[in-house]
Amino acid sequence: MNNDIIRIANCSGYYGDKLSAAKELVDGGPIDVLTGDYLAELTMGILYSQILQRGSDKGYVATFLKQLKEIAQSCQDKNIKIVVNAGGLNPKSMSQEVQSILDDMNLSSRVAYIDGDDISKDLQVMQEQGEKFNNIDRKTSLKDSGYKILTANTYLGAWGIKEALDQNADIVICPRVTDASVVMGPAAWKFNWQRDDYDQLAGALAAGHIIECGAQATGGNYAFFQEVKSFKNIGYPIAEIHEDGSCVITKHKNTGGLVSVGTVTAQLLYEISSTEYLNPDVTGHFNTLKMEQIDDDRVMISGCKGSPPPATHKVCINLAGGYRNGMELILTGLDIEEKAETLTDALFDSLGGKEQFDEVIIDLIRQDKNDPDTHEEAMALLRIIVKSDNPKLVGRIFTAKVVELALANYPGWFSKDAIGSSTPFIVYWPTLIDSKYVKETVHIDDKETEILPTNQLKLADSEKPNVDIIVPDFNVVETEEIYFGRLIGARSGDKGGCANLGVWVKSDKAYSFLYHFLTVQKLKELLSDLTDYKIERFDFPNLKAVNFYIHGILGDGASSNTKVDALAKSLGEYLRAKKVNVPKELLKEI
Repeated sequence: MNNDIIRIANCSGYYGDKLSAAKELVDGGPIDVLTGDYLAELTMGILYSQILQRGSDKGYVATFLKQLKEIAQSCQDKNIKIVVNAGGLNPKSMSQEVQSILDDMNLSSRVAYIDGDDISKDLQVMQEQGEKFNNIDRKTSLKDSGYKILTANTYLGAWGIKEALDQNADIVICPRVTDASVVMGPAAWKFNWQRDDYDQLAGALAAGHIIECGAQATGGNYAFFQEVKSFKNIGYPIAEIHEDGSCVITKHKNTGGLVSVGTVTAQLLYEISSTEYLNPDVTGHFNTLKMEQIDDDRVMISGCKGSPPPATHKVCINLAGGYRNGMELILTGLDIEEKAETLTDALFDSLGGKEQFDEVIIDLIRQDKNDPDTHEEAMALLRIIVKSDNPKLVGRIFTAKVVELALANYPGWFSKDAIGSSTPFIVYWPTLIDSKYVKETVHIDDKETEILPTNQLKLADSEKPNVDIIVPDFNVVETEEIYFGRLIGARSGDKGGCANLGVWVKSDKAYSFLYHFLTVQKLKELLSDLTDYKIERFDFPNLKAVNFYIHGILGDGASSNTKVDALAKSLGEYLRAKKVNVPKELLKEI
């Protein structure tokens, strides 16, 4: 291991990411730590279903075990540490499976696991002690939700990981830790950072946030994708972290993809809200960091300031929301709206009225064209989705009534896909818990070590940095209408029931225009779908970026909402497709 840096590579950004990425990172060049982020809010619900269907010893990300078999020998030979959150809901069982694999391969790597995130059994007692578990977005208490609790997991920090590595663990199996913790922990271990080394921790937090989603930092899902020379064998990201918390984001040589100021900016803006990035170990102030392209596929991140963490930990609670079913019917040709009305009136009359259901969503998507040149150009899409706590009502009954209308309703009736059956959906309930309740435990070689969060240690406070924002007005003389995306990059995604939309440009002049032009009101004018939502804007002059946080657009999360894009992944591209008038002098930057 290089004494000056620690090279941390991330092989997974979600449950289902490229299986071979782990081996490619281990074999492709020097790294010190291999990490994997497999958990999203919805994933915890999926793992819960796994326990119900396959037994109480499940509930972890089994695909990691396949990856481990390919890399365990090389990691031991090269002294590469492995830190992953693949433990999911059952890190103990996962660690046992890992140990079994190592034993079969006659390897001596030491395995540790962490727990303490699962608070589902303690919720009632905590509520009796005054914890309301208010939904962060809706401000309503958990008690008033009316839903059955499936999972409840606190987002743990990095210090348990550091402790495991301090005790010479080679593989650390984590539960629901923050996405960046799998990077922060090894960095804190390498440089023996202390709890109040907030600037260093903030730098590692930024690094962890950048590489947590795998190839999204190396050209994947990138607005200016034409800049990426090849998407074949795309390289996964590596953070070379220095003792002061600065880092270089890179990838292995001779791999596809791209590491540029643009790709890193896009990922830095992903899934954030304000300029303050809250973490159980530190508050990172992303409006203070600097970014510089220092070489091909090498971007330096420095100067990120940190301050003490909040007094609370975030908790991911998944609730049993009920059941849903839906259909997508094709309407063709003339009188599209009348056809849609004819179908829906007949359908819900046969079902006893819309009031039979907890929720009914009807969307008529007009993608048809006047005087179409092809058959498909004459088609519009009618989506009908129903929800109920009664699986029969939205199951066979609903399906049967839809099918009954196939020969008895509007002309040209046909469905896009086969009519389905009812499926359960999950309500995501983001909330906060007082950090005084949080305790995690590191398990290694039958030894248990208790780890307390920073807020329980009563450290001296420190001031938050002040950032003055001075962006000169842009003197617009002449304008020209262009697609907005020719000038701006954008990256969007889900934050539970909310969404973020980060927008950036490449020059100071363009940012001066963007800063004054793209207000919240202007965004709502461009994207009329957003008119009814509360939107906040946060400014990042250091990144030449603005970030919009859109409250409530995704309802109760990915499983519950009925939008075509349930994760808001394409919202940024939607904005980029709009035509706007921009100053002519900026056209030369395109």
